[in-house]
Amino acid sequence: MRRGPGLNAAAGEPRRTEGSVPKLLEEGFEQFYLTVRKNYYKRIAAEVGTSRNSLTATECFCLEIILLMDNPNISMFADFLNISLPNATYRIRSLIRKGYVSKSASKSDRREVRIAVTDKYRRFYGMNNPDIHKIIETVEERLSPEELVQLTGTLGRINALIGPAGKGNGR
Repeated sequence: MRRGPGLNAAAGEPRRTEGSVPKLLEEGFEQFYLTVRKNYYKRIAAEVGTSRNSLTATECFCLEIILLMDNPNISMFADFLNISLPNATYRIRSLIRKGYVSKSASKSDRREVRIAVTDKYRRFYGMNNPDIHKIIETVEERLSPEELVQLTGTLGRINALIGPAGKGNGR
């Protein structure tokens, strides 16, 4: 285990002291994440309750979890949210009635039912998220081509370290 001036001697982790690179990285990442989330929730709040088949905030949350878990079965969904199977089934049925979720047999075991978000939800969710597109546009305008290549590589390495978002691994 490497130890030195920038590492916590006991844990071998970077020290997070005021002004240190790890602390600045943590603060920068947190600010970026919170800004993206804030914009997402603002957009969702503007949509909630605007039509007869509209979604509640809880339903939006459930749909996002289903999307991120990448076609879980109902039991996996219930376990992830720490809710009962009947509660999960009730929520899923409501989302199916509204057209935001579909059920299908698992490819590996036809007896198992998987749930997935529909195109209707993908349009609502904004898979072509205008906030993300605006961020990308701004980054492309302000960074050099070399910096863009470096940023792309760094993001790829970070994603590899933390794991894919949509594989049901809880990350």
